[in-house]
Amino acid sequence: PGPDGDDPVVYFTFDDGPHPTYTPQILDVLAQYDAAATFWNIGQQVGPNTALAQRMISEGHVVGNHTWSHPDLTKVDRTQFFAEIDSTDEAILLATGRQPTCLRPPYGARNSTVDAEAAEAGLDIVLWDIDPQDWRRPGVDAIVDNVLSFAAPGSIVLMHDGGGVRDETVAALSRVLAGLSERGYRFEALPCN
Repeated sequence: PGPDGDDPVVYFTFDDGPHPTYTPQILDVLAQYDAAATFWNIGQQVGPNTALAQRMISEGHVVGNHTWSHPDLTKVDRTQFFAEIDSTDEAILLATGRQPTCLRPPYGARNSTVDAEAAEAGLDIVLWDIDPQDWRRPGVDAIVDNVLSFAAPGSIVLMHDGGGVRDETVAALSRVLAGLSERGYRFEALPCN
């Protein structure tokens, strides 16, 4: 049992990859801590980085759908919604042999239409409850402090392996995993494929 008597699991998630520089570094850090994670891949990033998508799966991680081009899904029509989702599912399936079963809408933007269309596509929507805003590059200490302050059993942590310079994320991840490991946490992927 964890700190609250619950299962001491934290789910790390990484959006906007795969990225040829930062994704391998994040995968290396995760391996050091025997940590599984969920990678929310951008469809158009998968083809040029097929080996990274394959590495994610071979190292025990899960790959989820984060759309083809990262639009706000509340602002697209039905045709564009399904084009974004279906093309990403196809790219991930082609690269990894795994069909995503979950969707993380870009920006966490959702409404009843997005929810209904995701359900129609057979995808569960998964968001997060800890956002250290690593994409803003607030500094390694700020990222570490945010995650360590708010982590609890079952927490889903939002981080980024793509979409910009992610050196702070890589540096913070090692410290966060070390700190949470000392508290008895383990790190698993979400059940999304």
